[in-house]
Amino acid sequence: MISHLRGQLVEALPNQLVIECNGVGYRCFIPLTTYDKLAGATGEVKLLTHYHVTEHDHTLYGFATSEERDLFKLLIDRVSGIGPKMALAVLSGMPVSNFKDNVIRNDIAALSKINGVGKKTAERIVLELKDKVGIVSTWQAAQSSTASLAPDPTQAVQTDAVLALITLGFKQTEAQKTVQDLMKKAGAEADKMTVDKLIRDALRGM
Repeated sequence: MISHLRGQLVEALPNQLVIECNGVGYRCFIPLTTYDKLAGATGEVKLLTHYHVTEHDHTLYGFATSEERDLFKLLIDRVSGIGPKMALAVLSGMPVSNFKDNVIRNDIAALSKINGVGKKTAERIVLELKDKVGIVSTWQAAQSSTASLAPDPTQAVQTDAVLALITLGFKQTEAQKTVQDLMKKAGAEADKMTVDKLIRDALRGM
């Protein structure tokens, strides 16, 4: 599995990039948000990737941030009827933070304005993320914890780890308890914990 690419950006179009790594050019399909961040970049760039395999094709999708990639994977894995192309359309249609806010507020009208989504798909996105996954309540908790306070890096790490574990198949309550237990076990070193380490430790404990 290809997790990321680091190399020279040799071609940039609104829907795809080509990055050359050690003489090999990798073409990745991207959302507009990633194009806006990386187009025109010089020197070495890093692109987070998702390697998607089907019976007929092997495709790389690229993202400038982990938030973009996490939402892409969440949509294709957890919402019925949404494939990679639709997930890219969602990411291209609005920033990740706006998408989360609209889902939390059940704003079907705003989501249905995304090109290619429509009302029925928007309703399915909200329903399935709320009822089947428990993602929305995690987003709500993260918002409420930072609404009146300066952002807490440690809390942000925990929230991102919980969301990643849910995407990997953990139930919401199980993911939250696992992360909380790992943070308690870390004790004084808790503020040095990273999302990747929390995920690795959680998977080892399964």
